[in-house]
Amino acid sequence: MGKYRKLQGEQGWAWGVAVAILKPILLATTKQDWTGAEKIPEKGGAIIALNHISHVDPLTAAHMVWDYGRESRYLAKAGLFKNKRFGDFLRAAGQIPVDRSAGAGAFKEAVAAVNAGEIVVVYVEGSITKDPGGWPMVGKSGAARIALETGAPVLPVGQWGAQELLPAYAKKPNLKGRKTITMRVGDPVLLDDLRAQGATPETVQEATDRIMAAIVGLVEEIRGEKAPAERFDPRQHGMNRTGNPNAKHKEQG
Repeated sequence: MGKYRKLQGEQGWAWGVAVAILKPILLATTKQDWTGAEKIPEKGGAIIALNHISHVDPLTAAHMVWDYGRESRYLAKAGLFKNKRFGDFLRAAGQIPVDRSAGAGAFKEAVAAVNAGEIVVVYVEGSITKDPGGWPMVGKSGAARIALETGAPVLPVGQWGAQELLPAYAKKPNLKGRKTITMRVGDPVLLDDLRAQGATPETVQEATDRIMAAIVGLVEEIRGEKAPAERFDPRQHGMNRTGNPNAKHKEQG
């Protein structure tokens, strides 16, 4: 698990409130099995790219990043900011609202955050996986584009276990026993050759493929299984990329 680090720099008030409330809850409901988290840089901008399996993922990932001395910023769906008080709180915690149908503003804000030396967390699939076996589905280009624009390292993270605490699209958590949250942080994805070529559609796709391949490899290590040879594409199965595929009315997630 490595040696935890103290937070670098000044703690924001919103993070202080969130940690005081949420960390005891996470410690009471989960066990931490983290490997490679010492690779998270102690300072400087970076992108942390994960697979997405549960709505609780941002909390469990923030827990790890925090315990290794960094605050994290997320690309969060814009709907979470509709309530003014909660939206103000999220903004104070540095979170970035993104309209998934038009994310240009979020992209610019994420680039600015990384260039300012911050950690930005991206769920590369853009939504909870729709793969029936829980494997990472096809990735979106956000993490790759931020990386190519900033030159910052991309740390792939494979995770498993959060879906036991809160299954995908469930409204109530499973609080029977503490659930083990397993996270594997890999080495930075090599993208220097692509950066030298510029952010063309081809290089963005190749960068996305490399990031997803690294994440899938880490999930395979955790699960002790091989992922399907072809990543699940919701569109090929008549599904929306976002939202609950089993709901009658579209829900974002």
